[in-house]
Amino acid sequence: MLSNKIEIIQKWLKEIYREKKAVIAVSGGVDSAVALTLLVKALGKERVIPMSLPYGEQDMTDAKLITRWNGLEDKMIEINIAQMVDTTTRELQITDEALRKGNIMARMRMIVVFDIAKKMGGMVCGTENKTEQLLGYFTRFGDSASDVEPIASLYKTEVWEIAKELGLPEIFYTKAPTAGLWSGQTDETEMGFSYKDADRVLSGDIENIDPAIVAKVEKMVQANKFKLEVPYLL
Repeated sequence: MLSNKIEIIQKWLKEIYREKKAVIAVSGGVDSAVALTLLVKALGKERVIPMSLPYGEQDMTDAKLITRWNGLEDKMIEINIAQMVDTTTRELQITDEALRKGNIMARMRMIVVFDIAKKMGGMVCGTENKTEQLLGYFTRFGDSASDVEPIASLYKTEVWEIAKELGLPEIFYTKAPTAGLWSGQTDETEMGFSYKDADRVLSGDIENIDPAIVAKVEKMVQANKFKLEVPYLL
């Protein structure tokens, strides 16, 4: 079943991109690792442009690992966003508000990756999964901004399984997921529940799950529902 999903996504990517290049920001997480690998399989290495967009001394070891694993190390474009982010936060007088600064970091990466795509005559490949979409766990006009979303129909747990199916290095489906927007941040700690439990609740399988967890997931869905509805149109 997983191999069938992989084939469907690859065929779809070929149809969407046609002759265009794909530009993708590679964070080192499983989502961008899977999306990058699917792009390479669908379009070939010559048409895929990976980007590394660290903030300051942010560790991009795993981003480099998956880029090298796909044979694209010589094509990686690295742009450090620290100066751009720091200038913006300073002008907005943001000091210790991690969420606001994190949103700026995500939106700055969006600006950079879209600019490079324009320069290269390509289309931006996003890395959002179905779980993040339903939970509203993303920055509007930041990590949610893209031209193409190849894994948006996959729950997070399915992304992990596809990573295994594709033979990706083990680190990509064993390490704690993080958006990397501030020191020590992990997705599951911030949300207050695991992706495994979230996927079960979101898919309607709540048997034997702590009712408190179900309530947390449902509360997050409702709180962030507006992200999927705005802008409101007359």
